[in-house]
Amino acid sequence: MKTKYKFISFIFIEQKPKTQVYKCINNSSQNELGIIKYYPAWRQYCYFPTIQAVYSKGCLEDINNFIESLSNYKEVIC
Repeated sequence: MKTKYKFISFIFIEQKPKTQVYKCINNSSQNELGIIKYYPAWRQYCYFPTIQAVYSKGCLEDINNFIESLSNYKEVIC
């Protein structure tokens, strides 16, 4: 599963009973931008911003691609 993109990266931070939690960081500043975790109400992984930030189309595509790969990752405990 790809975790490093051109401007952002995703770092594993926690294993929940059936899902995982990742933080999204800026590659240049190493600042945390948000987290990706499972949202039970929607039954899917979602992005939760931790700071107010501006995202380009490319960064949003990278976040979406990571969520899709995480949702399809076969080693997630279900």
